[in-house]
Amino acid sequence: MFETLEVNAEGPVGELWLNRPDRLNALSTRVLQELAAAARWFDEQPEVRVVIVGGRGRAFSAGADLDGFPAIDDAGLRSAADAGRIMADAMEAMRVPTVARIQGWCVGGGLVLAAACDLRVAADTARFSIPEIDLGIPLAWGGIPRLVREIGPALTKELVITCREFGPEEARAAGFLNRVVPETALDEAARDLAAQVAARPRGPVAATKRHTNAVTAQMLGTVRAWSDADSLIASLIDPECAQARENYFRSRGH
Repeated sequence: MFETLEVNAEGPVGELWLNRPDRLNALSTRVLQELAAAARWFDEQPEVRVVIVGGRGRAFSAGADLDGFPAIDDAGLRSAADAGRIMADAMEAMRVPTVARIQGWCVGGGLVLAAACDLRVAADTARFSIPEIDLGIPLAWGGIPRLVREIGPALTKELVITCREFGPEEARAAGFLNRVVPETALDEAARDLAAQVAARPRGPVAATKRHTNAVTAQMLGTVRAWSDADSLIASLIDPECAQARENYFRSRGH
């Protein structure tokens, strides 16, 4: 049913895995579309009470997959640019809580995916970064309001503007992570947290998720992120942004 994901809905704890380990689970348009579809699919699985979201291989996700992104004059450009926002909205709107299981790199759009999950557990070896501005593009997909919600406006501005890497302990101190554990204990920790959620009465759990999301939606207005795609497209045709992307790729030997 899915080409880029693995999904499992056997029992109360479902699993959703990004399954492009050779690409460090980079988020292509196809992956984004399948994530949105998987979120809706899980909503139709009555036995599932919680879903663990992870990435196969060495990384949770290396972020947006720029290879194969439509050309500026492609009729499908606007749709492709908006696919990440649609994905994040669908993940956040899932009927049941989600637990992001993070190892290795969690970069850019991958961090937005994690932010769209309800709870987050990371290995102590995980690394985070938001390199979009170095790539000459804004952080899109509703990433800004979600980060402001999780870590506050000042740290959001710093991390997005400077593009610096940060580790799991800083992410936990900022409120982004619920737990940091040794890498060898990551699977156990994610399953333990998911089992705690699944063991609670379904109705109050759902009410708590919906109530919390409703409060933060009123505060931050993620619905305004529909315009992120237009800002992204504008940056793709801006000469200074194009030079920034060229410099970024050159500095990494591409």
